[in-house]
Amino acid sequence: MEKVIIAGSGPAGLTAAIYAARAGFSPLLIEGLQQGGQLAQAPRVENFPGFPEGIPALELMDRMRLQAENFGVRFMFGELERIKVEDDGTISCKMTDGTILQTVALIGATGAAARKLGMESEARFTGRGVSGCAVCDGSFYRGKKVAVIGGGDTALGDALFLARICESVDLIHRRDQFRGSKIMADRVLENEKVKVHWNSVADEILGTDEAGVTAIRIRNKVSGETEELPVEGVFVAIGHNPVTEWAAGLIDIDEEGYFITNGTKTNVPGVFIAGDVQDRLYKQAVTASASGCAAAIEAEHYIASL
Repeated sequence: MEKVIIAGSGPAGLTAAIYAARAGFSPLLIEGLQQGGQLAQAPRVENFPGFPEGIPALELMDRMRLQAENFGVRFMFGELERIKVEDDGTISCKMTDGTILQTVALIGATGAAARKLGMESEARFTGRGVSGCAVCDGSFYRGKKVAVIGGGDTALGDALFLARICESVDLIHRRDQFRGSKIMADRVLENEKVKVHWNSVADEILGTDEAGVTAIRIRNKVSGETEELPVEGVFVAIGHNPVTEWAAGLIDIDEEGYFITNGTKTNVPGVFIAGDVQDRLYKQAVTASASGCAAAIEAEHYIASL
């Protein structure tokens, strides 16, 4: 029987593990298939406090992991498949390999994966011109031409953010009107640095191994015509898929599939949630870490109350 199990090895999970270990619980952290979480896919992090020159994302995650190890966190490679609350209130965690773990408190920090276009060229240039987070990576494209794909509030917000620092923004949307809020849409349409391409989809992301992304070819769904836009960055903003299947039917979720929490508490006693799997707004490493800290403290209080 474990005192605390943490599912997820991104900033939220590792921070929760550090705090739980410092509280004396010797937590077990399930690393998941993506060690280091989504952040490990980014080339560099420039907005995490304490690193004025920035730091490679993998190095930042390695440092977090080493810090957790130094405090006595135990690590287990695997993926959480399903949880069940037993009659005595403990939580059974079934892994995809059939292993069953039991714990008094569980912190779920399984993250949310950015939706992909599904193109080979998207995968080829991810981290080398293609990004799913404008706030994270936008500064690398200061003064350059970029494109944003999407039509919801995330895409509109990304376009406005990038317009402040980039030379120009091509906003590519597959419909003839935005799905986002009217106020955001109005701001985009009024911004002289943003050009909207209606009824258009990405046809191919172009570039070279040496230079990275150099252009994006788009196709108008109505006319069938294609056009190449010279850009150095492509930001895919078509939503996220929270990794919540392991608690399906047990923990409440909202209309977009994110866990519903009160702080980090869920509707299930002993289960706490941290990071992007419950964060539909910010999706930053620092906010994920903050919620990981809060979840560990909440778990400590819960265990003390038993």
